[in-house]
Amino acid sequence: MKNKVSEVGEVIQLKPIVTEKAVMLIELQNVLTFKVEKRKTKKEIAKEIEEVLEVEVEKIRTHIKGNQKYAYVKLKPKFLAMDIATKLGLI
Repeated sequence: MKNKVSEVGEVIQLKPIVTEKAVMLIELQNVLTFKVEKRKTKKEIAKEIEEVLEVEVEKIRTHIKGNQKYAYVKLKPKFLAMDIATKLGLI
């Protein structure tokens, strides 16, 4: 995914994860998985996702493993994660 610049002038870096687990979450739970900067909060991640992908976020769970942070982004029901993943070229 290309980096975009937010309204504040920061470079937005969302790195989608494509693993067997990530694809399963897309299909069953309408969840997209991203690797994000460790310093980003859930609110900042949600705002970036909504701006870049033009979707509405229902819930975000984060997971820090080692020195990396992963965000599990559940989309509202009217936005299908499968459609977004297809647009991003993940599936």
